[in-house]
Amino acid sequence: MNAFTELGLSAKLVRNVSAKGYDRPSTIQAKAIPLVLSGCDLMAAAQTGTGKTAAFTLPALQVVKSLGRPGPKDVTCLILTPTRELSAQIADGLRAYGAGTKVYSQMVCGGVNIRPQIRNLARGTDILVATPGRLLDLLGQGAVRLDHVKMWVLDEADRMLDMGFIPAMRSIHAALPKQRQTLMFSATFSREVEKLAGEFLHQPQKIQVTPANTTVSRIDQTVHPVDKARKTELLKHLVASERWGQVLVFSRTKYGADKISRNLSRAGISSDSIHGDKKQGARTRSLTQFKSGRLQVLVATDIAARGIDIQQLPRVVNFDLPHVAEDYVHRIGRTGRAGETGIALSLVSADEVLQLQKIEKLIKKPIPREEIEGFEPEHRLPAKPVKSNGKRPPKKAKAKPSAQKHRDGQRKKRQGGQSAKRQGQAANRSGRSRRPARARA
Repeated sequence: MNAFTELGLSAKLVRNVSAKGYDRPSTIQAKAIPLVLSGCDLMAAAQTGTGKTAAFTLPALQVVKSLGRPGPKDVTCLILTPTRELSAQIADGLRAYGAGTKVYSQMVCGGVNIRPQIRNLARGTDILVATPGRLLDLLGQGAVRLDHVKMWVLDEADRMLDMGFIPAMRSIHAALPKQRQTLMFSATFSREVEKLAGEFLHQPQKIQVTPANTTVSRIDQTVHPVDKARKTELLKHLVASERWGQVLVFSRTKYGADKISRNLSRAGISSDSIHGDKKQGARTRSLTQFKSGRLQVLVATDIAARGIDIQQLPRVVNFDLPHVAEDYVHRIGRTGRAGETGIALSLVSADEVLQLQKIEKLIKKPIPREEIEGFEPEHRLPAKPVKSNGKRPPKKAKAKPSAQKHRDGQRKKRQGGQSAKRQGQAANRSGRSRRPARARA
């Protein structure tokens, strides 16, 4: 018997899950699915790569199926996500798991023509996957109604906070009915996420399947120290000499992503970049080529990489370390997914030592350093994280009152002597100026 049956899922959904090659639920799925089916609000923390998408899409499909068809422009289940790529990943999962269930799902996001989306929404949607900006546009045009939503899912709530979507989320929340089921999924239970949950959720059940901000244990992490000016050269060397087949490279900036991709392409390595400035069609095309193996290297920024779900992606490279340590966990979580092993390499220059130390503090372990022959950096990295003893630096001792009084007296004496001297000089000049004039003949 398939273990998913024990969670309360219908036979049709279990067969669809089996067709995808899964017969046992992950920890987050085993804990979340029964709670969602029970109808309670849920707040769940799980790392990327733990199967959390299926933890809400599977029960959502079952709940929506039991509620009947929505009216024109109505939505039964709303899934809100921070990025287009993540929306596309969820939409793909809904189509695969919901095959043959006659549950109609649709994705709406920016970067593409809004008119087809308006037309499709007119007949009503069982499950709508949306990014905040495009959903607000559609609400403003009267193309969709949210007052009949029965289930609201916020995926990657921590990332939506980081991206400044709080005002949009509150506007969407105001358009929802008070009586509904709300699910919030996040990588961490930060103070900000807890506060948001207090606004949107009603007495939620709370589950956390992994310690906050820990990395997937199956990922082999290594730091390659290298001078900043030689990072591209080292990356080309590693891709060619190690014969890497498929690698996701992270750049801190959009300009950097394009530059890295161009340099790799000139070296005969098939590569492309995805970031927020590229149109959705171009991003989708690059991602499809990468998943199919036609692209050897995909260079991405943090936001664009959200939603890249390649089950057997073998390798992730941090060309630049992120400024926010938590983003490192999200980045390397693109590999080592669903129980697979993965490799995460970071090309680190001397000016990134602070970021590296913050990452090692967050994941609570040092990342091994390995210099590549011929690329040894001029400025070496610390061999291990700098540990703080938690003590404050010693304060300068205050002078004793008696000593202070003595110094004050000496200073006033000096100042007094200098003042008297200046007064005497002034008097001499004044006396000379008052000398009587000689009598005229």
